[in-house]
This record gives sequence, structure tokens and C-alpha cells, in this order.
Amino acid sequence: MTDVTPEALAIIGGYHADPFRYLGPHFDHGTHVVRAFLPGARAVVVVYKDGQEIELRRIHEAGLFIGPVPSGARDYSLRARYHSADFIEFDDPYRFSQVFSDLDIHLMGEGNHLQIYDKLGAHPMVHEGIAGVAFGVWAPNARRVSVVGDWNYWDGRCHAMRVRGNGIWEIFLPAVRAGQHYKFEIFGNDGRLHVKADPYAFAAELRPKTASIIVDPASLPEITPAPPGINRWDGPMSIYEVHLGSWRRNPYVANSWLTYRELAEQLPSYVSSMGFTHVELLPISEHPFDASWGYQPTGLYAPTSRFGPPEDFCILVDAFHRAGIGVVLDWVPGHFPDDDHGLAQFDGTAVYEHANAMQGRHLDWNTLIYNYGRREVTNFLLANALFWLDRYRIDGLRVDAVASMLYLDYSRPEGAWIPNRFGGRENLEAIDFLRRFNTEVFARYPNATTMAEESTAWPLVSRPTDVGGLGFGYKWNMGWMHDTLRYISKEAVHRKHHHNDVTFAMLYAWYENFVLPLSHDEVVHGKGSIIGRMPGDRWQRFANLRAYYTFMFGHPGKKLLFMGDEFGHEREWHHDHSLDWHLLEYGEYKGIQSLVRDLNHLYRSTPALYQLDSEPAGFEWLIVDDVENSVFAWLRRGRDGSVCLVALNFTPVVREEYRIRVPFAGGWREVLNSDSGVYGGGNVGNGGRLEAEDTGAGGVLSLTLPPLAGIILVPEF
Repeated sequence: MTDVTPEALAIIGGYHADPFRYLGPHFDHGTHVVRAFLPGARAVVVVYKDGQEIELRRIHEAGLFIGPVPSGARDYSLRARYHSADFIEFDDPYRFSQVFSDLDIHLMGEGNHLQIYDKLGAHPMVHEGIAGVAFGVWAPNARRVSVVGDWNYWDGRCHAMRVRGNGIWEIFLPAVRAGQHYKFEIFGNDGRLHVKADPYAFAAELRPKTASIIVDPASLPEITPAPPGINRWDGPMSIYEVHLGSWRRNPYVANSWLTYRELAEQLPSYVSSMGFTHVELLPISEHPFDASWGYQPTGLYAPTSRFGPPEDFCILVDAFHRAGIGVVLDWVPGHFPDDDHGLAQFDGTAVYEHANAMQGRHLDWNTLIYNYGRREVTNFLLANALFWLDRYRIDGLRVDAVASMLYLDYSRPEGAWIPNRFGGRENLEAIDFLRRFNTEVFARYPNATTMAEESTAWPLVSRPTDVGGLGFGYKWNMGWMHDTLRYISKEAVHRKHHHNDVTFAMLYAWYENFVLPLSHDEVVHGKGSIIGRMPGDRWQRFANLRAYYTFMFGHPGKKLLFMGDEFGHEREWHHDHSLDWHLLEYGEYKGIQSLVRDLNHLYRSTPALYQLDSEPAGFEWLIVDDVENSVFAWLRRGRDGSVCLVALNFTPVVREEYRIRVPFAGGWREVLNSDSGVYGGGNVGNGGRLEAEDTGAGGVLSLTLPPLAGIILVPEF
């Protein structure tokens, strides 16, 4: 038998496709042998548990050793000497059996392994009585895959993995531990080496470094569950949208980020005091580019290391839940960046993305599009959605850029896209994926919710899949946002020409479960701030904003405000800077903050404002066509019989003795007036209480409508 065979040379050269077939214990030509490849080793000894020691013969100077052993026993360790005189003893990774079961491999191939994050990636464990870390990765077209890391000097020849079915590679490495850094070195079909971060890594280095970090899930702190019923569709939902890196900075340490722990001490208490029910975090999955705000992630399973390790993110979520706040994450299954260490050309081929750029690359963002027709890819994404709900007890996922997923011709010129099998523009595979995503989320986590940022007229986004819907819990009402911001940005004298911008949303209000979003997208890219869009002099600008927020909270639909909007942040938001909290030293901004706080608390305590958000029975126009005066009024009704009246005057003229028919005679209390002096207004109003004249068929209120203001009243019964 020739020792240095072509197979041996393949091991030495780092291109052997299945090193477990050669290395470790084998019965070869009638002889039990052990083979070990330890680059740089001078001598290697096999040490059995009974104390027997057998020195292996070095057959190649690169560090390949072989020797006959008396039996086929697998319970041994290796003792190697390198440049020093000392020997180092360790367990041979190539003596261990497979980690993944055949069922695991089968489910992965089917796309039905929805806890695949417990298998692929890096997992500290005890295997066959030995502590170490099991590694797994999907690289279906690779010629060889190795784990490289701190412990093997990033040498891909050392720990080449075992190939299993469906393109899964695995290895168990004894003595490797949590906290160490690693990547996968992949010898691709293109003949090149690709060094990739782990797609399933639970943590990653801070950019510009790109290594994955081993995390022991057993070490993560327990997270308190969210309050029961936090996501009830007939309950109040007022969301505070936050970019963790710029909500507040540490002025004492070079304007640095607050850590997850520091945020846990400040942010939940603020959100709670402001009366919000939920917080929505801009994507916290690991991402290399700060200016992407997290919307171009490379580590979908890793909370970004910018603010601390995963255990500290647990502490932040726990703090929100203890404060009674639900946590929604922005989730990005629509695209990913083409950074070398990420998913792009993962094994030298288009594995996660489409090979054809007309299907596989977004022109707007120069990012790659997932191949939703590939089972392993949708398994990766579905499992990731469930991972955040499982591992970190997240209460909801808001799916980014759904429109870009639904349409094959999204933002593409004629001829630059490939039709579906029926010749249409709908991305059928993405539609199937979104439906399954929602089905799996609600089946496994019925108390969670999902939201779609969907900017087109796609039907039934928030309707069940069994009636043809996409199955989301909610849809962002982008039309309401665009129309009403356009309206409120007009000078009051011109608003009568844009009256329909306010009323149009009620024509389609019951087709979906809507969230009314004033999100981060409305305060970037030259759009300025929300208050920056308000016309008029300084007094009018703040009055307009107060009226607009009152309109928003009185309108059907759940609410969302981006951070800073709650106090009238003036500057356009920038991810590298803290919000301008010093503005709260000035009365007008403090007044806006007080109004939003009171609106939130009134909203949460008034069932008529939320119980029938998505049903026509919850809304009734009282004044819809007063174009000349730019006045609107409506009733909101609750399932419990509660009623409230919302009236708005979008001109700077006081409307006295403005008569509105109401369903009840008798007393009505003015429970909120955006022109109150407490909020920076002029204290024009109704003295806190009015009496509705009895008409025999209800009543009539004679109101004083403050200028550029909204009032909310409830009957006294």
C-alpha cells in the first residue's frame, strides 16, 4: 500500500471532498489504522483510554500521519508535538460520529426544518461524552468546506467538514468553546476559496470585522413574557419606532452608542411614560453598513454587536416586557447585500440569490434578492422569523418592502425583468413564501402579530390565507400617510382644494387591518421632519402639528410614530446623531410631547378609539363636506357601546357655535383639546363640558372649534 496516495494528497492540498472517509480511525486493507493531518506537527501519538500509546508515522512533511493500531476503538485522543518540546493532547474530531440525524437532513431538503437554527450554525454541546461545538452549513455546490477560527489559526486544511445529503456539511470540534470566532472556508465549484460568515451565527464581530462568534443559547437570560393580549386586534396599539443607534447617544464617551443595557435603563421607561403600547426597532440583525439602518443585513440570526452581546439584547427585551411594552422587530426577507463575507455567491454559485440579475438584483438598492423558489432558502427565512419569536420572545415582525417582493417588475424598466410561468408580473414564489410565513407565525405563536410595509393596492394583505389573503396581521396604510401629509403641508387657505386627501382613506378603510405610520422614511432623504412640513408662522406650525396628531389618534387604525416625532424634532433624522433632546427645554416642544402622551393615554382608555378599528360599525361621519371651513367631525364607536366624537378645524379661524348633530342629548365632556395652554395652545375651547340640545332624535352640540386644532368629546352616561 502506497502511503501518499492521491487521496492523501487531496487532504494535504485542501480539496478532499469528504475528509472523514480518509482521516480518523479506519479498517484499511485488513489493518486498523488511524490517520491525522496536523499541519506543522513534528510527532503524533494515539493515546487510548486504557493508557496504551501508539506513535504514528509522518508520511508527508506537511503534517500527515498514519499508523496501525491494535483495534478499531474510537475512544482515543491525539498527542501532538509542534515546534516546542511539549506535547499537546486533544480529541481527534475525525473519530466522532455524525451530529445530524437523517431526519434533520431530510427536513432540511424539504424546507420543513423550522428549527433549523438549532442544527446549522455553531452549537456548544456534549457529543459522545465530550464537550465541544457542532458546526453545520449548507453549501450544496462546494467541493470542500472547513471551519476556520481562533483555535486553528484560520487554516482551512485543519478542520474540513463531513458532507451529508442535500448539500449539508457538519463537524464536531472538541474543546472549541463559546466566545471564539469562526468562519467557513469554502472551496467552490469555481475553483476559488470563499471565506464566509456563518448564515446562522448567533453573534458577529463589530464592523469592519466580519467573523462569526460562537454563542451558547443556554447562557442567555430568561425573558419575561409580554403582557397578555398585547397584540389583540381589537385592543389599542400605539407604536414608538426606534433606531437604537440614534435615539440617544452617550455624550461622555465620544458621542458613542448606548449599549443594550444602558438602553434597557432608559428607553422602556420613556416609552411607557409616553403611553405607547409597543416599540418597533429598526432592524437589529447584524449589518456591515451603518447608513443602511439595518435594512441590508448579513447576519439574520445575530443581534447587532454595536450595542453589546446577545445576552444584553435579552435584557433590553425583558425590560420592555417588564414595562408592559410589546416589542416588534423590523424584519428584512426581501433582499441582502453582496458583501464578500455574506450570502452572495456563498459556495461560488448563486445559492441564496437568483443567478440571473433580472431576478436576483434590486436596481434601487443594488442588493440581491432571495430565491424564494428554493426550499432551503425559504426554510432559512421562515426559521429566522420564528427564531426571533422563540429565542428572544419578540412579539411581532414588521416585514420591510413587501411590494418589492410581490412584483417581478418592481422598479424595473421594460424588458429588465422575467415574467412568471403565466406571463405575469407577480412573484408567485414570494407570495407563497409570505403566506407560509404568516401561517407558521400565527400557528406557532398565536399571541404574536405581523405587519406589512406594502405600498401598492395589492388586495387582502391582512386577510387570512384561506380566503386568498397574504395573512398579515396588519398593513401599513401608506396611502393615508401620503395623502394626509400632503394635506397638512398646505397653507390653510388652500386646504379646501385638497379636502379629499383627508376623506379618501375612509373609502378603503375596511379592506385591511391598518396601521397609520409616520415612520422613519418620512424624516429622511431631504423630506425634513414632520414639523418641518407644517406651514405658517411658528405658532401655526406647532398648532398644525397638534391638530394633525389629534386627527391621527382619532382616525381608525393603529398608530405609529418615529422617535422624535413625539416632541416635534426639527432636524431631519440622521443615524449618526442623537435626537435633539435639548428642544424639550422650550415650551412648544414640551407641549407637543405632552399632547402625544395625553393622546396615547386617552386612546388606551377609550375603547371607542380602537375596538372596531377595522369595521364600519366603528366609524360614522358627522361632518364630511364642509370644504369651505376645512372642518371634519366623526364618531368612533366601541363594541362595548362606548362613543367619542372627534372634531377638527384645519384653519386658523375660530369656529364659534358650530352645530353638529350627535346621537345623544345631554352632557358631553371635552376630554382633549389640542389648543389647550398645557400643549402650547391658546386655550380656546368649550370649558370642558357642553350640553347637547334634545332634538327628539338625538341631540345637537353647539361647539367652539379652536383654530388649527382638534377636540375629542365623550357623552356623559
